[in-house]
Amino acid sequence: MKVYPFKIPKPLHDSLVYQVDHDIAFYDKLHQHEDIQLSFIVEGEGTLIVGDSINQYKKDDIVVIGSNLPHVFKSNLTYGKKSHMLTLFFAKDSFGNDFFELEELKELTAFFKRAARGFKVTSSKKAISLLFMQLENASKLSRFLILLELLKKTSVCNYMSLSSFIYDKKYKEPEGKRMQDVFDYTMTHSNNDISLETISEVANMTKNAFCKYFKKRTNKTYFRFLNELRIEHACKLLIEETEMGIADVAFRSGFKNISNFNRQFKMIKKNKPGNFRKL
Repeated sequence: MKVYPFKIPKPLHDSLVYQVDHDIAFYDKLHQHEDIQLSFIVEGEGTLIVGDSINQYKKDDIVVIGSNLPHVFKSNLTYGKKSHMLTLFFAKDSFGNDFFELEELKELTAFFKRAARGFKVTSSKKAISLLFMQLENASKLSRFLILLELLKKTSVCNYMSLSSFIYDKKYKEPEGKRMQDVFDYTMTHSNNDISLETISEVANMTKNAFCKYFKKRTNKTYFRFLNELRIEHACKLLIEETEMGIADVAFRSGFKNISNFNRQFKMIKKNKPGNFRKL
């Protein structure tokens, strides 16, 4: 299976694909596809990288990932339960080039604008999740009608963007494989020291070339990305490990210096670790 580009397998003549992922972990390779993805996390938790941003996903989350937006779900295998996700895939032109330009569908325009950066639903989650649960036993026509209802609800719900910029080009396979290797190594070793020399070797590039390469494709420096990954892990620990001290949280997240941890946390989360835990 190629990492880039990733093509959603569709039965002949089908414009809308319903997919159920139910396994130990979700597909964990950095990839992008032309189809827009609407997903409901029935079970599971982990890290979700979309475009240039690092997020967490958990049970009952509803996420939308736009066309050709690079992303990867990294399941938390220590969670102890299988990962279970329900997804609809479709392209904006799946039902004809001008279908979504019809006057009757103009109120769905907000959905496509939001999807370009990817977004997580933060309101009306119960009503939207119930629509997802109806998909399994629905006919093809019913699934199409459910899709329209999902688009309507996710056009007006409260939401949180998943990426801060729109990536509008397709990765070629070697380029995608390189980024996948960099992401894999970083997520596996984020609690250890990672030097520029080490990560450049993973990418099989010189240090200067790698810095320019990574910045161009993620809109941020590599070490900004690494610190964001560590801070997201720290946030998880602050919430779940309530008896753990701030210094231990910093150390377990890959920071060797508490003052640097506090500085990076405030820069990324606009708050202090202690205040974040209280909130």
